[in-house]
Order: sequence, then structure tokens, then C-alpha cells
Amino acid sequence: MTQRFTRRDTLKGLAVGAGSLLAARAGSAATARATGQAAAAKPAAASAPPAAAPHAVRCFLTAQEGEHRLAAQQPLPVAPDDEALATLWVDSARRFQTMLGFGGAFTESAAVTWQKLSEPRREEVLRAYFAAGAGHGYAMCRVHMNSCDFSLGNYAHVETPGDTELKSFSIARDRQALVPFIKAAQRIAPHPLRILASPWSPPGWMKSNGEMNHGGTLLPQYRQAWARCYARFIKAYAAEGIPIWGVSVQNEPMAVQTWDSCTYTAEAERDFVRDHLGPELAAAGLGHVNIIIWEHNRDLMVERANVVYADPAAARYVWGTGFHWYVEDNFDHVQQVHDAWPDKHLLFTEGCQEGGPHLGSWDLGERYARSIINDLNRWTEGWMDWNLVLDLQGGPNHVGNYCSAPIIVDTAGDRLLPQSSYYYMGHFARFIRPGARRVVCAGSLQDLETTACVNTDGTIAVVTMNRTHKPLRFVLRIDGGRWLAELPARSIATYLA
Repeated sequence: MTQRFTRRDTLKGLAVGAGSLLAARAGSAATARATGQAAAAKPAAASAPPAAAPHAVRCFLTAQEGEHRLAAQQPLPVAPDDEALATLWVDSARRFQTMLGFGGAFTESAAVTWQKLSEPRREEVLRAYFAAGAGHGYAMCRVHMNSCDFSLGNYAHVETPGDTELKSFSIARDRQALVPFIKAAQRIAPHPLRILASPWSPPGWMKSNGEMNHGGTLLPQYRQAWARCYARFIKAYAAEGIPIWGVSVQNEPMAVQTWDSCTYTAEAERDFVRDHLGPELAAAGLGHVNIIIWEHNRDLMVERANVVYADPAAARYVWGTGFHWYVEDNFDHVQQVHDAWPDKHLLFTEGCQEGGPHLGSWDLGERYARSIINDLNRWTEGWMDWNLVLDLQGGPNHVGNYCSAPIIVDTAGDRLLPQSSYYYMGHFARFIRPGARRVVCAGSLQDLETTACVNTDGTIAVVTMNRTHKPLRFVLRIDGGRWLAELPARSIATYLA
């Protein structure tokens, strides 16, 4: 059962208002309690850490109780050799996959919601997600080709039936909201954004059911034209100054939805990549654009990958497998795909809390962190959230499929309401940077859920979560050093060494 805050708690810990200050600061919270008003806050910036010795371990904490939101703590004290406690052990010499980064999705719904904010609030959103240091420093993002459920309605880049020459191709719709949102984020981001483009449906006239919604399949006579649409989309976005890093074949190819959807069998996906999409991108000079298969839940990812990777002619075009989280966890399936095809890559491309905005729920953040920890520990190289921002209803959405987002926006009040998922995402995105390598990390307590990476500058980031209702005290052992740590109930911490 999802735990919800009271209205007062939600505003005190999570709300953002115009011209507001960081709610995690004790002074602001104390003032709010004294006046009987909630302390409004920007999405938390990782506060400056206290002065530390050269080899000290810094700690940043987010906890359900209290005011800690990505808040710097005192450096950890050194643990005596005879301290008899649980341990969390890290060896930075044992290294695994290289991280691409973390991020979220530019959707039409998110872009339109962002545009409804005042200019100062728009800037707060951009800095909260994309700025380095004061924000998450997002490095990977996703955008939809044609419309998706989080659009304001169905649309395609080639609306004219039978236009296989793509003479009517246009991204004019994208230029209204999506492109300005992405370009604004590029201005803030400290590095080029890796952007994945995913289609929810080809134009309705290319499909067996004649519409973009309710599933249907891509008709054989339009496979080549649809492959050309990918190339045109990539080039059109490049002309706007937005390079596309990769494309997926189809968002959730096993889902027949009331919104934009299209089904592919594993064999159909394999054949489309081998015979159409891969060769088309290569012929268009776009062979550097990565192709991702599956992009659906973990439950079937092993068998779907097997069908495509078993065909060398198809597999040579495929960068790796993308996946979502909307059924059972099946984390072992992620590991199996890596073990069976270690030369291919793994990318988490979408996850959100379904069924409305879930304002104030602490479970949101814990769901995010549990997935990130387990996916990274099984060779996943990047992790992308769904909508960057949504309104108070969890939309707008042209089919009523409302969801949560790490930052919910009160457009009428010009306020940002960062949720627990925003802060929990920050514990990974802010401290595990692109190019980091995952390292060996193991805890003697099952309740210490953890992963660790070494960044390119040599700093080691250890992220540990405690979902229990009691504090956990342990010795953090990193490369022979020993430090005492205590993780409060329902909390997450990042330790930097």
C-alpha cells in the first residue's frame, strides 16, 4: 500500500514555490514551523560539504523523517579495527561496465507543462535536472518519434496516406514545444546529451488496423518507408542542433494499448532491423546511431534478445537491449542477457509510477532506487526515467493514462513540487557521472541495498539505501579504509571517497 504524506508534510518537504529557498535547510524549516506556513523549496541542490580531511568520506543523505534532501552530512569518522558491526565492502580495483548516465524523457506533455511556467520556474526545472553540482546533471534523455500517450493527441511526421517518398515529412509539431524544451536543456547541460528516439506507432496508414492506437502491425509494403522515417527524423533533429544518439525499434512491442501502439513479434523485429532499419541508417550515413531492441518489460527480455542476437546479420546492427519495469522485477533476466551476450549492451529506457501523480509518496523514491541498484549491479549502463515534469493530475495525457513524475508542476500557482523520486534519482545521477565504472560492492546485511562506481576523476561513489523502519549501523570499507556509518530508517545515502 502506497504511503502518503499529510498535506503539511508534502509541502514542507517537497514543495517548490516562486523565489523559494532550499527546504532541506534547517533554518527554513524552523521558520515555517514558527509561522505555521510550509517552507517552499527549489529541487534540492547538493549542499556544500563540511571541511574534510584529504581522505575523508563525505556523505549526502535523503531521509523520510527530518529535513534531509540530498543534504551534506559531517564526514564519516574512522572505524576502529575491532568494531564488530555489519560491513559494506568496496574494492575499486575490480571494475565492470562503463556508465552512460541517467536521465528522463522529453515528451510533448512534459514540454507543454514546462512552457506554462514563468521564466524563472522554467529555469529552475532545467537547473534541477541538467545543471552540474546544483542539479542532477542528466546525461541521457528520450524523445518520442510521432505521438505517444504523453502527447496532446495522435500525430505522425508523415500524415499523408501513401506518401512512401516522405514528401510530407515534417517535425513542425515538435518545434512547438519539444524542440524548445530540449534545446533549453542542452544550454544548461555540462556535456552533450545522449538522446534516444523511440516510436510508439508508425503513421496509421502504414498499419494493419489503419490507426495509431490499439496495436496493429506494420504492413509489409511500408517497412522500407517506415525505416526511412527514422533516418529523416534523425536528420531533421540534427538540423535543429539536436543529435540523436540512438533509436529503438518500437516502444513496448508486445502491448496493445488504447493509445499509440504497434506490435512486433521477436521475428518481425529481427527482420525489420536486419532488412530495413539497419541497412537504411547505414545507407543514409547514420551507421553511428545505435539501435536498441525490445524496450519492453524484463519478463520476456531474454527470449526476445535470443531471437535477434541468434541472427548474425541482424545482431551486427544492434547496440543492445532496452527494457522497462511495469510487471514483475525479474532482475535476474537482466543478468542473463548480459551473461549470454556480453558484447551487447543494456539500457533501462523507461520507468514511472502509474495511476496518477502520487503526491508525497515516499515509496516512489524507493522504487526508483531499488530498480537502479539492481539494474546497475547486473550490467545496465544507463537508466532513464519517464516524463521530466507533469501537472497536478499526472498529465496532460490524451487517453487519461496519468502517471507520476519526479517534479510535479502546479501550473496555476507557478510552483514545482519535487517528489521523493527526484531526490532518490539525484543520489545516483549527481555522483555517478558518465564514464564511471561500476566496481565490486557487497554488504553483509541484506537490508543494505547498494551499488558503487569509480568516476573518471578517481572519486568513488557508494549509494546505499535502507528501506526498513529502523536505522542500520555499519562499517564502510573502501580499498582498505574503514569508516563508521549509520543509515536512518527509510533513507538513502551517497558516500564519496
